Amino acid sequence: MHTSPYSRRAFLAALGVGGAAAAGLPAVLLAESAQAAIPGPAFYTTTWASVNQHPAAAEWFQDAKFGIYYHWGVFSVPAYANEWYPRNMYYAGSNENNHHKSVYGDPSAWPYHNFINGADDRAGNFVQFAPKLRSAGGNFDPDEWAQLFADAGARFAGPVAEHHDGFSMWNSTVNEWNSVAKGPRLDLLRLHADAIRAKGLKLLVAMHHAYNFTGFYDRVPQQSTTSLRKLYGQLDTATQEQLWYDKLREVVDGYQPDILWQDFNLSRISEAQRLKFLAYYYNRAVAWDKEVVATYKDGFNTTGEVVDYERGGPAAIQTPYWLTDDSISSSSWCYTVGIGYYSLNAMLHSLIDRVSKGGNMLLNIAPMADGTIPSGQRTVLLGMGDYLRRFGESIYSTRAWGQYGEGPTQMGGGSFVTPRPGTNTDIRFTRNKANTVLYATVLGWPGASLNITTLAAGRVNLGALTSAQLLGSTAGSYIDLPTRSQDGFGLHLSMPSSTAPFSAPAYVVKLTFSGQIPVLGGAAIPTGWVRLTNVTNGLALDGGGSVGYGSVVKEWTWDGSTNLQWQLVDSGSGYYRIVNRTNGMVVDSWGSTTNGANALQAPWNGGVNQQWRLNSMGNGRYQLVNRGCGMALDGRGSMPSGTTVGLWAPDASTNLQWTVTAI
Repeated sequence: MHTSPYSRRAFLAALGVGGAAAAGLPAVLLAESAQAAIPGPAFYTTTWASVNQHPAAAEWFQDAKFGIYYHWGVFSVPAYANEWYPRNMYYAGSNENNHHKSVYGDPSAWPYHNFINGADDRAGNFVQFAPKLRSAGGNFDPDEWAQLFADAGARFAGPVAEHHDGFSMWNSTVNEWNSVAKGPRLDLLRLHADAIRAKGLKLLVAMHHAYNFTGFYDRVPQQSTTSLRKLYGQLDTATQEQLWYDKLREVVDGYQPDILWQDFNLSRISEAQRLKFLAYYYNRAVAWDKEVVATYKDGFNTTGEVVDYERGGPAAIQTPYWLTDDSISSSSWCYTVGIGYYSLNAMLHSLIDRVSKGGNMLLNIAPMADGTIPSGQRTVLLGMGDYLRRFGESIYSTRAWGQYGEGPTQMGGGSFVTPRPGTNTDIRFTRNKANTVLYATVLGWPGASLNITTLAAGRVNLGALTSAQLLGSTAGSYIDLPTRSQDGFGLHLSMPSSTAPFSAPAYVVKLTFSGQIPVLGGAAIPTGWVRLTNVTNGLALDGGGSVGYGSVVKEWTWDGSTNLQWQLVDSGSGYYRIVNRTNGMVVDSWGSTTNGANALQAPWNGGVNQQWRLNSMGNGRYQLVNRGCGMALDGRGSMPSGTTVGLWAPDASTNLQWTVTAI
């Protein structure tokens, strides 16, 4: 196990203390059992300068890549709309409000806490969140859940221990609205924690309770008792904030989570309480001699904690290390009647994409209230597990390379970005930690040949490449790819056949080098607006303004005008369409093979005459070579502003070379 510089063992060693001599150290560094408070001086104090010393992403976390959590609780009982049912049932006229009045009664007479305490609905059916263990005749089996998570390839897992609704899924002494005192009469977090750890997985505990008293129950009437006001987040701010902290401390002390994940609105908790929690958690981890991870969406920072993107992730590689949480369903995070699911390829390709960009993925599933995990969710999880068992060497314990990938399918780009499957022209890169093996994962079978444009001559020297292999259908098996060549268009590999030799959601090529993977030269192609400048004359490619179909492409002295701004939109297979910012048209060769013919503009139609390959010439210079006719864009030499851009058969002239500068 990688040992944090702030683990107890390392800290003691740094002091030169061990064995019996350690007895004189502060109790925070020696205590093995959970305690209500930490006596003596603490290693971490309640300042940002102190907690920022905590390493945000432990190495085991960076190696793990994939985790599973689950929205399962009182809100699963109505199984309607989504996990915000407790809030929206109080919104007069909402779908949830109308549903609630129809099935249960008006919220004023049939409040949300009836799902906890148990009550009859309008049809006379008793309803309550009270799952029973399979051993007691029910459908809930935490060991079966944990086995499913392990079979899915997850390396960490755990429950939403408290959602916005204020119901604690553990044996709480500070919140009487908990799963031991009411409802199931079970310590659900303990059952999950023990089962998950028994499978060798790290334990994640998700806490969403900051929003309980910062807006979730904004339409709930003022409650009549202190206990009900606690559930509905109606206590005074100081009391609520202390309760927020006390719940976290109970979870930390009682269950020792490896990852403590928190949802949004932490920034609305006082800074003093946030720092108090971080210092407490990190000091307990020192006492346990464990490396722990705290995640956040707001309120912390990436110096000591890991930022989480909800349903998304960055569009490109991002440091420091990050996390995204996504759900298996687009409609809800908890189980609802009629819930639908994303496809296996959408989920798996999203995982591959996130790993290539330096992040982990936490996938949410939605069990039914009685503890049943629906078959549709199992199918997706087991499909991911099958892939990870076979091709996991390209995922687990890898790191991002110099470029995350190539291809037409945009994934990520922020939060709330829909997961989508890639295509057989999409490639994602990872590397081993020794930096001697580069993995190129193709999100579909490429056919008889695979062209990796990122590895073009002039951009990377492949002289140290010793072998190219296709990962086989079973773990540890390989198919040699001895036929390969490199030119300005990329690395070209001959695949075993035009059709896939085995079935898989993605295919991995392993490139092994005799030493370190060579450094990638040249810049990655920008995805935003760019200036295309001719190397010979220094003029910028010019769309000419709001011109019509068939207008010529010109050159002009750069002045910042949108006429001179273009976007290189990936069209797949290493080709781009060159889109003008002013008129929205693309550069078109019209299929001409005549040296000196004019380059023209037209609306995008998907044709090969409108697709261009950036052939790297080194030093950040490119030929723009047309897919349809093979001709290159020609600046025509040392010409004045207003000169028409032409077409010419590719040669070594700088007239045919352009630089790409992001705007």
